[in-house]
Amino acid sequence: MKIFKLTIVCLLISMWTFSAEKYDYVVALDGSGDYTSIQKALDACKIFPDQRITIHVKNGIYTEKVAVLSGNTQISIIGESVDKTIISFGDYFDKIDRGRNSTFYTSTLKVDASDFVLENITVENSAGPVGQALTLHVEGDRCVFRNCRFLGNQDTVYAAGKYSRQYFYNCYIEGTTDFIFGEATAVFEQCSLHCKANSFLTAASTTEGKPFGFVFLNCKITAASGVDNVFLGRPWRSFAKVAFLNCEMGSFIIPEGWDNWSKTENEKTAQFAEYNNSGAGANTEKRVGWSIKLNKEEALKFNKENIFTPLGWEISSGKKWYNID
Repeated sequence: MKIFKLTIVCLLISMWTFSAEKYDYVVALDGSGDYTSIQKALDACKIFPDQRITIHVKNGIYTEKVAVLSGNTQISIIGESVDKTIISFGDYFDKIDRGRNSTFYTSTLKVDASDFVLENITVENSAGPVGQALTLHVEGDRCVFRNCRFLGNQDTVYAAGKYSRQYFYNCYIEGTTDFIFGEATAVFEQCSLHCKANSFLTAASTTEGKPFGFVFLNCKITAASGVDNVFLGRPWRSFAKVAFLNCEMGSFIIPEGWDNWSKTENEKTAQFAEYNNSGAGANTEKRVGWSIKLNKEEALKFNKENIFTPLGWEISSGKKWYNID
């Protein structure tokens, strides 16, 4: 009996030790961690670390703007639970009041660093439907967002960076107008996209010459009650590229599907594609004539390994950064 009890105690100590060593820093509002603020934990991290730094965030509503500097590479922020670990702030265009580019100062979470991971966390812009108000602004390359929620209205997720690649897996993203926009190459896989208004879902500004812009794989598009007139996207810049493959979309997606942003010349340069989508909104018979209906062979090119092809300066490091298993 004594041996059994000793074994149990040893197991408990071992589990506690493993838990304690799993994270480099712990953030908790009640003071039980190393910091009470996510930003303070980030500020404590080594710039350009030799190995990944992991920050565990306990449940709570963290009312703060969070900035991951370009030198804060190889950072993982892991929440205790996606529904109860929340980063919230309420900046918006008119509140910032810095002229025509005020939008880009409004984000609740801004990620300039590469090799960043966010998991099991809700990020929200709490400003409400007051115009442009970013929730997430990500500029970094090889960034992964897994099992996260991004709550907002107009311009919820800004996937930016001329050469940046970003991967969203099993995330929930909501918004009203252009709520996923930017120039990055970004894959959204098994994500839920919730349209809160009759407007535009995407507004890509893909750089000319890039083979891929926004790619949605096996996603589900839903809409709020009363929403019945949603475009899949419009080109924020002339060479926008967006593709939906094997996605589910309801009747609120208008038959035309896509908009040219009131510029007919965009119809010659933008590439908006679809393949094997389902639901009442997936019928492509009445899509605008300049959209692309992929065939099976063309659709095969839209896989993560092809989309995230290493850039010239990258050195192979074994496991691919977008493999989340």
